[in-house]
Parts: sequence; C-alpha cells; structure tokens
Amino acid sequence: MTYDVNLVRQQFPSLDRPAVFLDNPAGTQIAKPSLDRINRYLLECNANHEGRFETSRRSDEVLYEAHAAMADFLNASRPEEIIFGNNMTTLTLHMSRTLARNLQPGDNILVTRLDHDANISPWMLVAEDKGCNLLWVDIDVEQGKLDLDDFARALDRKPKIAAFGYASNLLGTVNPVKMLTKMAHDAGALVYIDAVQYAPHGPIDVQDIGCDFLVCSSYKFFGPHAGALYGKYDRLSELKAYKVRPASNELPYKFETGTQNHEGIAGVLGALEYLQWLGMQFGAGQVQAWREAGFSGRRLELKVGMSAMQAYEKELSRKLIGIVQSISGTRIHGVTDLDHLDERVPTVSFTVDGKDPERIADELGRLGFYVWNGHNYALAIVERMGLLDAGGMVRIGPVHYNTLDELERFGEALEKVVK
Repeated sequence: MTYDVNLVRQQFPSLDRPAVFLDNPAGTQIAKPSLDRINRYLLECNANHEGRFETSRRSDEVLYEAHAAMADFLNASRPEEIIFGNNMTTLTLHMSRTLARNLQPGDNILVTRLDHDANISPWMLVAEDKGCNLLWVDIDVEQGKLDLDDFARALDRKPKIAAFGYASNLLGTVNPVKMLTKMAHDAGALVYIDAVQYAPHGPIDVQDIGCDFLVCSSYKFFGPHAGALYGKYDRLSELKAYKVRPASNELPYKFETGTQNHEGIAGVLGALEYLQWLGMQFGAGQVQAWREAGFSGRRLELKVGMSAMQAYEKELSRKLIGIVQSISGTRIHGVTDLDHLDERVPTVSFTVDGKDPERIADELGRLGFYVWNGHNYALAIVERMGLLDAGGMVRIGPVHYNTLDELERFGEALEKVVK
C-alpha cells in the first residue's frame, strides 16, 4: 500500500483536535497500540517482579517481550543487552557513574558541541569527580555539522570514552556514526551514542554500527515516557552495577535495580508493535532490500516500517526547508541542501532577523501551531553559535503523522507572525 498519512493519523487519538503538533523533537504523541498495552498491563497483570502467582508471571512475560522487541528494534544480539529506565538522561547518568569506576586521573573523555546536554553533562561530572580531562569536538558553524578533522585530532589524545550523538536534537544533523565509531575504537575508546533524536526517524543497527552503548527514549518514538539503553553483552557483564544487594546480578536486571515502570515498559512494547504495523502496511517497497540484508520476522517488519517512515519524512524536510527559506529574514541553522536530506532528520531550527524566538513561538502557539524555542538543552550549540543571549532558535519538528498541508498552513502562520 502507498503511504497513507490519514491512515497513520488514525493511530494517534490525540491528533483529533484543532492543533498542529510540530513540537515532536521534545516528545511525540502516543500511538494507540502503546496506550492499549499500558491499559491492558494495569488491568490484567499489574504486579511486581518474580512472584509465584499469575499476574506476576504475566507481568514478567510482558517485560521480557518488551526487552526482546527493543533488541529487535535496535538489532541487538540478545534481549539481555537492553536496559530500561526513566529516560535517556537518567540512564546516561547511571551508566556514566558505572564507567567512571574504570577511569584514572588524567584520562581523557571526548564530547561534542553538537550534542544534547544529556550526553555532555554526565561526562563533565565524571571528569570533575575523577580528575579526567574533557576533550571538546567543535562543529562547523556554517553547515551545522560535526568538525570531523577536530574529531580526529581529539582521538589522537586517546580518550577512554567517546560520547556523541546520532542526530542533533536542535539542528537535525545526522552524524556518520558508523565511521565515528570505527575511528574511536581504533583510538582505543569506548563509544557511547545518544540516539534519542534519530530513533523516531530512521532504522538503527547497533551491530552494524559497532558501538558499545546506545541510548534512546520511547516518548520520542510514539510511546510513553521511558528510556532504553543498549550495551554490548560482554561490556555490561564486566561492569559493576550500582544497585541494592538483593537485586539480581544477571543482565539486564543488575542495571534495573528497584521496581521499574512496568506499565511504561509495556507501553514501549506497544509503540514497537505500532512500528511493526507501519512496516506491514506501507513497507512493500523496502522489504526486499532488508531481506537481502539478512533480516526476517519482527526485525524485518521494524526496519521496513522505519524505512517507509524515513522516505515520507524526506518530503516533509524538503517542504519545510523551502517554506522557512521563503520568508524574508529567516535563517536555517543546519543542512539545507536538498540533495543531502540523508544528512538530516526533519527537525529544522531557525532564527529571524530582529525577532525574539520566544515571541515567535508564543504567537505560533496562539495560532494553534506547537513549536519550541530556546536552546532545547543543546546548550553547547547555541553557545558556540553565539545565540544564547539572543534566545536561541525556533525549532520545528514534524514527524511521519504530520501532513504537507499542515506545513503549508504553518508557513502562512509564520509569515504573519514574522511580519
């Protein structure tokens, strides 16, 4: 079936209102299969872990299936490589503390100015606590891309950990993560990837990338507020977890100490089931290529679903970039070359000459167009671009349930606000 955005929108009950949701980089609307999973969990199997009774056994089955589905989504080698938590930030603070046990004073940690602060501040805190050095990789301000030469220079200093993002939450830039991972490994570094902003937009294959750790959040890909961390099994096995003593020493449970958000994890499973549905409905054109790459079953359906989504979102990117650029005084920060849309997700951030981003976002909100303004936790980017005191940027973030018509109407509203 050809991609049908109206059929997609029927899977999102919250879209049935007179508002245009372009605030998606901060959190998408939730898909009905995810809502259904949360509701069923709470009504049918709400119980704590490893009880000798039916609801607890059924709860454990749901939680295991969620680990297995997330492993399929990321193409991890096994469910035990998936750790659930509150969100990417909490998981990264937890894992950074664990990794810090193996660091010595004077060791180097690499971070980039293209990242969300959740993949910067935890490593800053580690450096402060352990007496390590923080190596900052710069960005190309004009193109909104990572400075690859500066990345290589930082690796010459042999960092123990290299932390970088898959896609920028502010500029939309997609990093060449497979190449960066190989460069970092060749320099002897562990690789920690923030994939929060890429996970809602394209297929992820952690085995192909080769990273040691990768983290994302399901509320960015049509599920509830929850986070998931992938780690190579051998890496996770050898690390000491900060946990309570009675908690299991086995994976993944040693890193999931305490009672987890069971209904949230059930909701993650539902979000992934929605992405499977997307693949089965609209992925006919992508199936063969993924089959030839060795995928089958749920892994195939998830990859196909994300590919179908990605193809449609390129149309959204093309449309949105043209609309913003057509309005006098605007400047998009990031990739604008329409021949290089593979190098960005549809998140577009811009400034307007002489206009306050907060005022623009406020006026758009009054007109029913929900957008973000400010630094959006990408503090290092706006500092590097000299835009912090000016209020940062206006951020527009369509996803696959947004329509070209919505973007047209957004453009008309933006032109009115700017004038």
